[in-house]
Amino acid sequence: TAITELKRHQQQLEHIAHYDLLTGLPNRVLLGDRMKRAMTLADRHGQRLAIAYLDLDGFKAINDRHGHHAGDQFLVDMSRRLTLALREPDTLARLGGDEFVAILSDVQDDDACFAVIERLLATATDSVALEQGPVRISASIGLTFYPQPDPVDSDQLIRQADHAMYEAKQTGRNRFHAFDPERDRNIRGQHENLAHIRKALSCNEFVLHYQPKVNMRTGQILGVEALIRWQHPQRGLLPPAAFLSLVQDHPLGIELGNWVIASALDQLDRWRAEGLNLPVSVNVDAQQLQQAEFTEHLFATLAQHPGVRPGELQMEVLETSALEDLLRVSRVIDACREFGVTFALDDFGTGYSSLTYLKRLPVTLLKIDRSFVHDMLDSPDDRAILEAVIRLASAFRRQILAEGVETLQQGELLIQMGCELAQGYAIAHPMPAEALGEWVASWQPDPSWRRPPESCKVHEPH
Repeated sequence: TAITELKRHQQQLEHIAHYDLLTGLPNRVLLGDRMKRAMTLADRHGQRLAIAYLDLDGFKAINDRHGHHAGDQFLVDMSRRLTLALREPDTLARLGGDEFVAILSDVQDDDACFAVIERLLATATDSVALEQGPVRISASIGLTFYPQPDPVDSDQLIRQADHAMYEAKQTGRNRFHAFDPERDRNIRGQHENLAHIRKALSCNEFVLHYQPKVNMRTGQILGVEALIRWQHPQRGLLPPAAFLSLVQDHPLGIELGNWVIASALDQLDRWRAEGLNLPVSVNVDAQQLQQAEFTEHLFATLAQHPGVRPGELQMEVLETSALEDLLRVSRVIDACREFGVTFALDDFGTGYSSLTYLKRLPVTLLKIDRSFVHDMLDSPDDRAILEAVIRLASAFRRQILAEGVETLQQGELLIQMGCELAQGYAIAHPMPAEALGEWVASWQPDPSWRRPPESCKVHEPH
């Protein structure tokens, strides 16, 4: 008798430990055990599980309007109905409040699974009779599946289903939303990448390399373009294509852009101390340029470098970026010109080059996109575009510079067409700041570039 009583008491304690006191459904502890068991069986038999996270829409209003006793009565009745809507081997557990999780075992295909989910949604909208009268609400359900391409545990599955349920609520309630592991993996990867870039910025892992811009015919060195690189501790020196797209449309991209400007100005000061006077251009994207405080921040940075003379700093703006907000970009350029900062239009010819916007953008230099230069020797169309762009620049009295000059033949033809300014591998690769002095001392243009026809003049900016 005493032993019988002890066993009964032990059973009661076990029941309290594993079952929800109000509804009699498995609680969070038992849910975890059943999920692990279901995942093991699914792995063993090559089956598929679905985990549904269900939250009742508007349940708080029942408590507020009718009291907690009515709310408890509603939950007991709704728990019974939801259990009946499931299949025989499925499990429904209550996490607490108005949140439930269902384990749908051996899901053969999506349609069969969605049919069960739709049944749960329909059940949740059924009227429940309370002492105060009938009550009707709805539910939002988040759904995830197991197995997945990446390893996951039971807690992760519940979090995924919970996240999907939140998406269902955000898109209107009384519906379900399926978790997308691929999208989640991309988002997590993006967060990790941003964290790595933020750390790299704080640890001074970014460096600037500089590519000279020259007059191919006279040999005059016009200046250099600052190009960001990531000196990655494990992967070595990374080009901008490996990381800049990760910060596009993110505040970290603006931080990185501000770092480039400040670092280029620091380098100008160092070069001047060494007797090297080289104007520097930096790339500015649309996001940075359209910041309300762009000019204010630029002027503050310039104020920290009083030795930088007007014209020693140039901003390069992508043509497509400038077109996004022509009026604003024009105003920014005008404001910067008052401080002596000039602008170049980068990748010229890739956007929608028109006389109207070329007239309105007060840029000093047009940079012909490398894609036209690359095939100019073999493509009559690219040559025709180059000739048109050069004539356009001449008509508007703008300087013009060709990017991506990689062979002597390209340089020679560009000079004959009237474009003497260039940068590219045929002149110099981007190099660390400390290598510039030696390159400047030894640079000579190729003899084939010294014989242009008299008619090919480059107009100076007015």
